[in-house]
Amino acid sequence: MGKVRGFIEYDRIVEDYLPVQTRVKNYKEFTVKPVDNEIEKQGSRCMDCGVPFCHSGCPLGNMIPDFNDAVHRKSWREALEILHSTNNFPEFTGRLCPAPCESACVLGLISPPVSIELIEKYIVERGFSEGWIKAKVPKRRTGKKIAIIGSGPAGLAAAQQLNYAGHTVFVYERDKKVGGLLRYGIPDFKLDKSVIDRRINLMVEEGINFITSTEVGKTISINNLYENNDVVLLCGGATIKRGLPIPGYNSKGIVQAMDFLKNQNQIIDEKIVMHPTLNAKNKNVIVIGGGDTGSDCIGTSNRQGAKSVINFEILPKPPEKRSIENPWPYWPFTLKSSSSHEEGSERRWSILTKEFISDKNGKLVGLKTVEVKWDKINGQAPKLIEIEGTEKIWPCDMVLLALGFTGPEKNIFDDLNLKTDSFNIPLTNNFMTSDKKVFAAGDLRRGQSLIVWAISEGREAAHRIDECLMGYSNLPTKTKGDLPLVK
Repeated sequence: MGKVRGFIEYDRIVEDYLPVQTRVKNYKEFTVKPVDNEIEKQGSRCMDCGVPFCHSGCPLGNMIPDFNDAVHRKSWREALEILHSTNNFPEFTGRLCPAPCESACVLGLISPPVSIELIEKYIVERGFSEGWIKAKVPKRRTGKKIAIIGSGPAGLAAAQQLNYAGHTVFVYERDKKVGGLLRYGIPDFKLDKSVIDRRINLMVEEGINFITSTEVGKTISINNLYENNDVVLLCGGATIKRGLPIPGYNSKGIVQAMDFLKNQNQIIDEKIVMHPTLNAKNKNVIVIGGGDTGSDCIGTSNRQGAKSVINFEILPKPPEKRSIENPWPYWPFTLKSSSSHEEGSERRWSILTKEFISDKNGKLVGLKTVEVKWDKINGQAPKLIEIEGTEKIWPCDMVLLALGFTGPEKNIFDDLNLKTDSFNIPLTNNFMTSDKKVFAAGDLRRGQSLIVWAISEGREAAHRIDECLMGYSNLPTKTKGDLPLVK
């Protein structure tokens, strides 16, 4: 694979960014494409591993050494076919995936790993620019109808796979446009929405039916879909936002991250008016939560013109390198700084918010925190301990809660009388719920997870549905059994 000694001859490269002072003036993507020759050299860095651990790192099972080798040989169209054989939407994962494949790259044991995500992104972008990616309309129809609820990456992947199998697919989305969190949760500077539209237009041409501004359970009943389709697939995501129920929680100025990010995306994509309570301009902003969503809030706040941005994380500051308890090829729990962090923010670790402080009109003016430490006890979960004498008041005008999601909304499960667990996640066997006509996939089934897992779930669910409807399936599948749930 690749070039013999290529990993010795060539250094790893990543995408360059436009300067901070340039990119924060707008919401456009700001990565700078390397020349094709440099990308081909990155493919040449892939070693002829006896066991390519990048496969185990990728939830989709992408054939990474194969497309790396094709890029090394300048066979870009072949690389595209290899990539699309396991991944419906590499233009999404190439921008948004945290690349667990790179963390598992064998080269990473001795040198910086292969730039797999960069190669993936520019394979698919080359495919679009050359006109190689076209609609694949099925030659025959089976007569089977499938209703998919939710148009996020899991729903989209399942829809495309089931349509390839010849089934008639209807995708229901409660928002105005298709994409789920891809459209309404990811800032435009990370994923320009024209990238979504480009793919959706192809899917429409392939014969997939998208019904937007239609909320199942309100606009249309779940029983209607159940009675008029052969299968219903639930891909509604994990949408219940986690709150922070401490004193002062009802103060004006405390905003959920997804409400904040969605409003800004709608301003750009749907030309709506900025909601005043969701505007960070000239405000001292504190973002609570140190994950990707918190990072997105930082980047968006800076673009809106925030006076200052501080990021709180309750966990300790991660180490620069792997610890002995976190060996290769597992995902590294190391310090990660995003492009948004570079644009201007103060980061604080091991800090717990105790109280929101408001004025006599109920408007947020600050919050109270305390520093914490985590005591490790053998055989037990780490214990959170507050450190005496570390209380502090932080003046702020706006708090953004980026604390993740607790699970899916329950009303649909009640109407269908599905069995669920204590997390309100439907119990499944090979993606089939307790009702043999209803399947589930994505965050709604796994709990909050990665885009690459959502696409994998959609593809696997499509295989199981096709198999149940037809008695067999020619759709690809990564596993023989059910994908494990992560709680």
